[in-house]
Amino acid sequence: MMLTNVRIHTMNDKNEVIDKGYMYIKEGKIIDFGKMINMPKYNILRRDFQGADMYPGFIDAHTHLGLFGDSVGLEDTDGNEDSDPVTPELNVIDGINTNNSYFDEALRAGITTAVISPGSTNPVAGQISAFKTYGVYGQKRRADDMLLRSGIAVKFALGENPKSTYDEKEQTPVTRMAVAALIREMLEKARRYDKLKEMYENDPQNNDEPEYDRKCEAMLPLIRREATAHFHAHTADDIFTALRISKEYNIRAVIVHGTEGHEICEAIKNESEGILSGPIMTDRSKPELRSLSMRSPGILSSNGVCTAIITDHPETPVHLLLVCAAVAVKGGMSRVDALRAVTINPARICGIDDRVGSIEKGKDADLVIYKGDPLDVTNSPSAVFAGGRIVVGGE
Repeated sequence: MMLTNVRIHTMNDKNEVIDKGYMYIKEGKIIDFGKMINMPKYNILRRDFQGADMYPGFIDAHTHLGLFGDSVGLEDTDGNEDSDPVTPELNVIDGINTNNSYFDEALRAGITTAVISPGSTNPVAGQISAFKTYGVYGQKRRADDMLLRSGIAVKFALGENPKSTYDEKEQTPVTRMAVAALIREMLEKARRYDKLKEMYENDPQNNDEPEYDRKCEAMLPLIRREATAHFHAHTADDIFTALRISKEYNIRAVIVHGTEGHEICEAIKNESEGILSGPIMTDRSKPELRSLSMRSPGILSSNGVCTAIITDHPETPVHLLLVCAAVAVKGGMSRVDALRAVTINPARICGIDDRVGSIEKGKDADLVIYKGDPLDVTNSPSAVFAGGRIVVGGE
C-alpha cells in the first residue's frame, strides 16, 4: 500500500519532518518513504491523507496491561505474586489477558506497543516483555502472536511497595536495607551460577555442570548485559540504591517512575539507560510521591536524560498516554521532547528501537495519522496502521 500526501514526523535523530510525503508499506514493514515529488511509480493501492500528520506508533514503556482485570477483582488480578519476595522466574506472558478491553482502547489511541511489567510488591518481581497492542482480529487474541520481544528486562522494586507488602505478612523485607539485601543476594547467586556454567561449557571434563536453577536462569540475560534492570524507585535515596547496586553487579539500570528524579538529573544521566517517568496524572497517595510534579519529565529531558513518559496502567489508563505527554508540555517540556518521550526514547530505553519508535526503512509499519495536534487532548487519531494494516479509520 502507498500512503500519500502526509507530513511525516520521523522521530529520528534529526527529528526530520517531510512535508508532502509518501510511504510505501509491504508485508508489515516500511519499505520506502520520501517527498511526493520523488515518489516512484508503484502500481499499487494508494490512500491519500490530504496533508495529515503521520507519526510512528506510540509506545508506553511501563504498563501492567492485561495483568489487572477490567471491572473484576481477584479472579483477574495477576500482576503481583506476593507469596515470595524474590521471583525472577515469573514471565508476564503467562499472566496477560490479551482480550482485556484496554488493548483495544490503546490501539484506538495510537499506542501500538506496550511494555508490560510485573507489579512492584516484590524486590525481584519477574521478567518484562514488549508486546504489540494488536493481534489477530475477529477472534480471541493470543499473547504469543503479539509479542515483540521477550525478556527485555527484569523488574526490581525498591521503597514503600515491597516494605508495606511484606510488613503486613510479618516477613522479610520490612526495611529498605532488607529489600536491597534480597536483590543483592539474587544477583550474587546468578553471577556465581553464570560463572559455573561458563566453566563447565569451556571445560566439561574438569568441571561439573551446575544444578539447574530456574531463578538464576531467568537472571542470566541481565547478568550478561543482554537485558536491563527496571528499578521501581520514586525517591532520590531509592534511585541512588538502584544505581549503587547496578554498579556493583555491572548491570544496566533503567529507573521506573523516578518521582524525585528531576532533583538528581546528573546521576541518572550518567549512570543509567534512562528513566520511565510517570505517572504524572495521579495523586500523591503515599509519602514517596510527595515530590510528584508535572514539571519532572521536562526537567529531566532538558538536562540530557533519555526520558520516556509512561502511564503505569492501570494507575493511569493506557489510552491516556498522549494526555500525559500533553500535561508534561504544560509543565514545561518541549513539544518535540514530549513526542520523542512516547516514540523513540521508550524504544531505545527498552531495546526495541530496531523495530519501532521512529519512521525508518525496515521498521515495523506501525503508524498513527492525525488531522490535528496529537498533544491537543480533544484530538484522536484519524487512522492507525498496525503491522501495515489499517485498524482505525479504515472505513
